[in-house]
Amino acid sequence: MSASVTEKGRAAWPDVIRKEFESNQFNGRVGTRLLSETDRVRVWEIRLAPGERIGFHRHVLDYFWTAVTPGRARSHSEDGTIVEAVYSAGDTRHFVYRKGEYKIHDLENAGDVDLWFTTVEFLDSVNAPLELGS
Repeated sequence: MSASVTEKGRAAWPDVIRKEFESNQFNGRVGTRLLSETDRVRVWEIRLAPGERIGFHRHVLDYFWTAVTPGRARSHSEDGTIVEAVYSAGDTRHFVYRKGEYKIHDLENAGDVDLWFTTVEFLDSVNAPLELGS
């Protein structure tokens, strides 16, 4: 996808979303709470009440997520697309990134019940882990 198509897609986002994307492109906090970290993995929880969202973050490590609860979500992706998804409890997706690959997105609970995921990142991935900051 060309840069102009990507920028055009993001131009349709509300100003607050566009500004947050610009300032959080290297945010490595891929969950709302870091549950555990070892030399091999980071285990994250994402819990979002209806209408709540986790801001933009960058995935560079191989990882998987599992939906703990069913629900609906909306996500703004770096390429300008807005994706709506429906999850069932137990849904799981795995992601693998080659050297230099990444994904930037946010996640909003678009449903009327709490949305809960567990995400596990593998620290021995081909890309180095991002600093988490505070």
